[in-house]
Amino acid sequence: VGGGRAGILETSFRDETETDLFGEQSVLCGGLTQLIMAGFETLTEAGYDPDIAYFECLHEVKLITDLLYEGGMARMRYSISDTAEYGDYVSGPRVIGPEVKEHMKQVLADIQKDKGAKFANNWVSEAEKGYPEFHKMREEGAKHPIEKTGEKLRSMMKFLGPGKN
Repeated sequence: VGGGRAGILETSFRDETETDLFGEQSVLCGGLTQLIMAGFETLTEAGYDPDIAYFECLHEVKLITDLLYEGGMARMRYSISDTAEYGDYVSGPRVIGPEVKEHMKQVLADIQKDKGAKFANNWVSEAEKGYPEFHKMREEGAKHPIEKTGEKLRSMMKFLGPGKN
């Protein structure tokens, strides 16, 4: 059917599963949302308008990820201002330092089958109980001020289409 025309990566079920869970938890979902919320909180706690904080810490993520997707970090750095690129080099490592990598190693160990599959065991246990902690975390996340700010701002963005706020 042509599904492999774009390329096929050889992998095992275990490697695909473990790397997927790690990427989602540490970078793509868990890491990114925590970074966005921390940035939003830092700006609003310093007295900046939540609308501006939302745009700077969440809305513009799409612009940057599009550049990353299209050409990696080099393309993104080429496309942004020299000031932003300099800040990338000097401030990024201050925010995401060696301790973050150590935390990521622990997340990976919790995922890995040969290290006990702690994450999977916890998730199964949560499911067996009817997901009480999961639902609690979901509700708490929905109450974060960035969600209310985002809902208001996205409702003004007609280009997003109906139901996207």
